[in-house]
Order: sequence, then C-alpha cells, then structure tokens
Amino acid sequence: MSATDTAARLPDEQRIVMTAVGLTSPNGNDLETFRANLLEQRSGVQNYEIRYVGKTLAGICDFPSTQYQSKKDVRRGTRAGAVGIWAANEAVRRSGLEWDNVDKSRVGIYVGVTEHGNVETENEIYQIKGFDYDTQFWSHHHNPRTVANNPAGEVALNMGVTGPHYTIGAACAAGNAGIVQGVQMLRLNECDIAIAGGVSESIHTFGIFASFKSQGALASHEDPTKACRPFDRDRNGIVVSEGACLYILERLSDAKARNAPIIAEIVSYAINTDATDFVLPNPERQAQCVELALKRAGLSASDIDIVSTHATGTSSGDSQECIALRNVFADSPSTHFNNTKSFIGHAMGAAGALELAGNLPSFQDKVVHATINLDNLDPDCALRGLVSNQPREVDRVKYILNNSFGMLGINSVLIVRPV
Repeated sequence: MSATDTAARLPDEQRIVMTAVGLTSPNGNDLETFRANLLEQRSGVQNYEIRYVGKTLAGICDFPSTQYQSKKDVRRGTRAGAVGIWAANEAVRRSGLEWDNVDKSRVGIYVGVTEHGNVETENEIYQIKGFDYDTQFWSHHHNPRTVANNPAGEVALNMGVTGPHYTIGAACAAGNAGIVQGVQMLRLNECDIAIAGGVSESIHTFGIFASFKSQGALASHEDPTKACRPFDRDRNGIVVSEGACLYILERLSDAKARNAPIIAEIVSYAINTDATDFVLPNPERQAQCVELALKRAGLSASDIDIVSTHATGTSSGDSQECIALRNVFADSPSTHFNNTKSFIGHAMGAAGALELAGNLPSFQDKVVHATINLDNLDPDCALRGLVSNQPREVDRVKYILNNSFGMLGINSVLIVRPV
C-alpha cells in the first residue's frame, strides 16, 4: 500500500469495495472464462450480418438468457435488459449475499449505457413498414422498452429491487461512470448495496454500424479475430460489440461484517470533459482526468502498475490517448499498459466495466494480459511498458488504473487496489 493512499485513511464506512462481478462478454460469461481467454490470446470477434449494412464483424455474447428470465419476459424486454439481468443475477450469486434476506429498498442499481432505444425503434419501424405504416401494428411495449432508464429498470423488476434505479448516459465512458455513481450513492448512505457497471446492446442497431462505416471508422479484416488492432499501424477502425458487466459494491465495513469475498477497493475516480470536439479526443483533457484521479488518491504515476487503455483501434483515437499517457507516465518505467478491446471489440457502455474486470485477477496472479493483434506498432502509439501479444509476469500489482473515454469528449478514470 502506498504511504500516501488517501482511501486507506478513510473510515471503513466510507471505503467502497467490489465484492462480486457478473458479466457476459464475446469471449466468456464469467470472470474466470473471460480471464482465461485473455491470457490465452483468444478473441471473441466473429462474422456478423445486419440489415442494410450487410456483412460485417462484431463481438457477440452467448449466454443462457432464460436462466434468470422467462421466455415471455425475454420477448417483452430488451437485449440491454437481458444482458443486464444476467450480469446482475450472476453478481449476486457470486457475492455470498443472502439475497432473500436483503432489504431491497436499500439496494441501488446504476447502469451505464452508451445509447438505448435505437434497437427497438429501428426494429419497429422496419416491421411497420410491412403494414404500410399502420400504427395499429406498432408494439405497445415500445415506450417501456425505449425509456432511458430501461436497462436498470428491467434489472430492478427482475430482482425485486425497490431502491433507486437509473441509467447513466456517458457514451463509452459509461461503464466507469456507473461504478462511480454506485460509489457516490454508498458514501451518501442512499443505499447499502450498489449493483453498478455498464451494459451494451449496440450490435443490434444497424445505425451504429452505418455511422462508423460512413465515418471510415468501422473495422474490417478477412480474419475476424484480427480485426480489432489497437495501436497497430494497420488498424482500420472499431469492432462493435455487446456485453454487460455489473459489480456488487459495498462499504468495507459491511463487507467485513459478513465476511464477504473482496475483489478490490475503489481508491479513486475522475470524470471530466474535453469540450473541444464531437468525436476527436483531446489528449490534454484526458491527461488531466488521469492526473485528477491520481491526485485524489494521493498517488503518483509510478504507483500505478497496470493501465487498462481505452484505445478502440481508430487512427486518431489511439494516438491521442497515447499522447496523454506518455505525458502522465513519462517518469514511470514500472507501469504496464494493455488493451482488452483487441480481444472483444468495443462493448460501448459496458466497455470500461468489462475491461477493468479482465485486469482484476492480476492482483492475485501477477500477470498482465497482452494487447493482441499488435504486429506492427504505430510509432505514434509507442508506450514504454506496452504489453503486446504475450502476457507478462510482473513482480508487483498494487494499483490498476482504468481509462474509459467517449464521444462528446467525456473522459473517465478509475483506480482500484486489493484490500
């Protein structure tokens, strides 16, 4: 533990810990499988086809959706709700909580999303077209499916949670933002248990593929598993993915009282805004966000052992983030950098939460998973300590810093450590 770690100086009632994680990703439906595939360099990206766009690539989740939902509820609800329900129930199952005895009015649900409602709207417009746009054929489920709080609301309905629930719209920084919200609400005593993280159903809307394609930012490759190539000179865009990752967050005092398993403590966070462009990142603001998180934690850059990068595989985005990282970590030779999107693509609202999860086992096994598909490093993306193509064993993993950035210039950073 760093002598200046401010989180350690807080009373246990203000220290927030992760006691479980539930997830579904393109290459695993639990943390153990997800981590094993990261260490074995196994990609989850595959061929995919969607109307109007045609053949493309995507990261697709394959989980038993009816394990925690009836077939009727799956049909009535949304894909974002389904992945969220799976992740939330898996997190509770792994937490050791006696869920039947938990006061559900003291549980809060905070789910980050990039966008929501586009899938349902596109599908319903497509279907009503076959009926000459007669609105009597418009689904009466449209409104509850498309309201912004839907993914968190579906989780609340499924699990009988009567405490606060809402979604946090933070573009591709949303996974981190959902966790930040959970931390804040626990510290404010608005809940005793927070189910927090992010979800994404993005692959089911053709609009996101069409938009990236028209922007020249949609990845392509004859081998789907090699399509997502952050930092590589031959990278050509984003692989769109779906997924969900939700954590059980609790006060350290409560976790200790029930002898809960503790995965990590949330040491610090920061969120800021570029305020310079709709899509082009601002490395100065990104660096400021990282520096703010470090300052709040009472840490220096050299205290950080792993930086989980946001890099999506776009030419401008990757290089801009690397400028920020080189500025902050210039005097930190012991910091290692990796990227999880190279395995699963960009899971949008779930990205930050999933990418953090993939790195958490490093606290125990002292292995930094690699960035795959990095065959020809772009000099603009050179980072001292970048782990490429093969995992790297290290002597120490005490602090992990998780970058997650999004459109309209939203930046988020989380720092975690073991307890």
